[in-house]
Order: sequence, then C-alpha cells, then structure tokens
Amino acid sequence: MILCIVGPTGVGKTKLSIALAKLYDAIIINADAMQIYQEMNIGTAKIKEEEKEGIPHYLFDIAPLTKNYTVYDYQKDARKLIAKYHDRNIIFVGGTGLYLKAALYNYVFSEENSIKQDYTNYSNEELYSLALKKDPKMSIHQNNRQRLIRFLNKENNPNAPCYPLYDAIYIGLTAPRDILYAKINDRVDLMFKEGLLEEAKHLYSLNLDCKALNTAIAYKELFLYFKGEITLEEAQELIKKRSRHYAKRQYTWFNHQMPIKWFDVNFNDFTKTIKEVQEYINNKT
Repeated sequence: MILCIVGPTGVGKTKLSIALAKLYDAIIINADAMQIYQEMNIGTAKIKEEEKEGIPHYLFDIAPLTKNYTVYDYQKDARKLIAKYHDRNIIFVGGTGLYLKAALYNYVFSEENSIKQDYTNYSNEELYSLALKKDPKMSIHQNNRQRLIRFLNKENNPNAPCYPLYDAIYIGLTAPRDILYAKINDRVDLMFKEGLLEEAKHLYSLNLDCKALNTAIAYKELFLYFKGEITLEEAQELIKKRSRHYAKRQYTWFNHQMPIKWFDVNFNDFTKTIKEVQEYINNKT
C-alpha cells in the first residue's frame, strides 16, 4: 500500500505520517523538495531525529547544497525505494506535488531535460524575471503563472496522457483559511525561536551558488535582510506572507492534479483526525 500525505506547512503532515506508519508498519519517504537538502533544517520544518520514533525515513538530507537535485533525480530515487520496499507499506509525506507526480505517474524524462525544476516556491514576479532572462522577447503576462512555468520547464511531450503507475491513496490535510494562516504564522514564529536566524546566517556566510537555498521561503527573505535591503521585521512578515501564498498555490495545484481526499484537521484533538483518516484508508483497502 502506498499512502501520500499532502498539505501546507503547520497542518500536521509529519504528526499524521508517524501515526500512520505505526498503524500500518510503514516506511516514510520525503516529498518536499527543500527537505532533500542537507543543512536546510529549521527553515524547511524538517522532521527532527527524535520525532521519527524509530521509523525509517528516506530522501531526507540526501543532497549537499552544492548539488542541483532535480525532479528527475527524485523520480529515480523514489522509484528505487518503491521497488526495494515493494513488500512494505510506504508513506510519502510532503507538499511538493510535482515530486509526487513524477514518482507515481508516467512522467518521462530524458537526460537532456532532466534539469527540470519545481517552481512552486517562486513568486509570479520571480518567474517573470526568469522567463525574460531565458528569452527577452517572451510575451507571457506576469500573472499567467501556469504559462510561465510551462515556458521555463517544458515537458518533453506535453500532449501525452498522464496516468498513475502505482495504486496510491492520497490524503490531504486542511483547515479553514483563518486557522490555517494563523498556524502558518505561528510556525514561522517558532522557527525563529528554534534558531532560524542563526541557521540562515550560517548558510548565507557560505556564499554558495545554490538555487534551492536562494529560492526557498525563509532563507531568501533573510538573505535580503543580511544584504541590508529589508529589516528583520520586514523579513519575518515576508516569510509569513509568502508561506500563506504558497499554501494557497499548493491547494490549487493538488485539487487540479491529484485525487486528494481532504480532511479538516482537529487541532484540539488530533487523535480524531488520525482515526478519521484511518477509517478512510481501511475502507479504501
């Protein structure tokens, strides 16, 4: 059985994945593009070692910041794990939809186009700027996000039908917008308490030409602060704002791309959410 747990930061994906891994004796595979990288820990809300509770976790911390880890790389690595643990239950957890789709659907990459990137973390303005760098005569409107991404990351065969290669159950965690946004804001505040500023300052001092590091929410905003372009308070608010916008884009993407069953999280009694999800899985299997 393959389970996929998706949703934005702060909604309880990690907590649910651990609970379900215990219930179904499963391994856990990361499906967050930024948690692939080493050293990007606090800003990506990466699971802590003590939170794993002895459950095998894969595709976390596997790429150094000097490596350009692509969707193609993820597809190969994830499918190797699926084949290796075909006799085990597998739980994918994360919010990078393109990684999940590349792993579980009939996405075909060649070495030539293997440098495809996930642009979910980019704002429309950043996408537009990248598109102009690629072709100054490009005439796509800045707000046409889908066309900009398609322009930057062309499919090798965009007309080919897309279908799943594996039977999987897709679980999504959600909450009313006001509650979700409050959770996101609280998560950012917690990151700063846990040492996000110090982590980002260390990574900034390395002066690496790392695309992931320079585009990941929480790091790119603090890098602007370190450059003196914005204040620390402005960086904090920008992280919250972009995280909220990212969450909105995640919901839009998943609703259009995958058969997600959404569950409203009971933050007061998360065991009820676990039980509700468990009943759904048992009925599906």
